[in-house]
Amino acid sequence: MLDFHLAQLYGVPTKSLNLAVKRNVDRFPADFAFRLTDEEFEQVKELLRFQFETPKIGRGGRRYLPNAFTEHGAIMLASVLNSPKAVETSIYIVRAFIRIREILSTHKDLAEKLIDLEREIAKHDLQIQAIVKALRQLMEPDKEEVKRQIGFRVEELKTSYKAKRKK
Repeated sequence: MLDFHLAQLYGVPTKSLNLAVKRNVDRFPADFAFRLTDEEFEQVKELLRFQFETPKIGRGGRRYLPNAFTEHGAIMLASVLNSPKAVETSIYIVRAFIRIREILSTHKDLAEKLIDLEREIAKHDLQIQAIVKALRQLMEPDKEEVKRQIGFRVEELKTSYKAKRKK
């Protein structure tokens, strides 16, 4: 999450949040918080266009690039920002991250089930192909067997009449 999002959640100005992070830099290692690069910020601006309506300095009115916080960094902010709103929000954030993990684990289970299903379908495809091949072979007429057409034919009468005469 970006610093201005967390500032809104914790009910503090973004400047105060960043100042608290700066004062407690040892609590925010690189895997908890980091500053966005210009390229990353441009991508974020595209995604969050509505939040950067009138840029004054090219960064949505900011002098510095925003800080981004991981799950652990967002929780650590609650200990840095010691206010009732921060405590309430940190509980909310912890519950939200727990719910996200539950959802992701459910999706992981679904993904594994889909993979298993695809494997089963692949086996069935081979079996179905074998059945279709066998059916096609049964539908093809034997080449050696010449079937006699039904009905009266004059040619047969002539040959059978000649055969009777010769006897």
